[in-house]
Amino acid sequence: MGRKFTKISAEAFKSMQINAGLVLNKFDTEGQTAVADADIICATTGGITATCTPNITDLGEDVDNCQKNTVELMEIEDYDCTLAFTALNTSAEVIRMALGAADVAGGKVTPRMTFKTDKTTGDFKTIWFVGDLIGGGYVAVRLDNAISTGGLSLKTTDKGKGNVSVTLTGCVRMGDETVPMEFFVSEDAAA
Repeated sequence: MGRKFTKISAEAFKSMQINAGLVLNKFDTEGQTAVADADIICATTGGITATCTPNITDLGEDVDNCQKNTVELMEIEDYDCTLAFTALNTSAEVIRMALGAADVAGGKVTPRMTFKTDKTTGDFKTIWFVGDLIGGGYVAVRLDNAISTGGLSLKTTDKGKGNVSVTLTGCVRMGDETVPMEFFVSEDAAA
């Protein structure tokens, strides 16, 4: 008897994401085919991790005779959306991004006790991850209102490269219930 359920669709490989991808400060999902060096935030090591996790409340969990995880009583409260990576660059901008609330003047980075929340000049930025698909095209993740929640951790090694661990969290603005992470897939080999 032949194996009917142990094969892989030829189409599956086209949408497999390969290599580490890039962390960018901007990306245009409407036909961008190349990335400018100025848009690349940093070189990374160990890959990039994007997570988008709903925080779910079961409104029936303390109700007598109610089954756990009843569909009609499940409610999404909010999402934890993060982009985590290890940067090999120790530029002033990478250090500022890892600190979250900081000012850069020349080569000096000074942490602040408060966030700047202005949409255009504040600390909260839109950050992108973009990676290649094996069949051409790309997968992209946009993290909105991103701010560092992991702090600065600069690690050095003897006869090796130093690196900065960065964890960025997407935040929501008051009155806006939009999840701060979106995903884009272009399987167009010309992309």
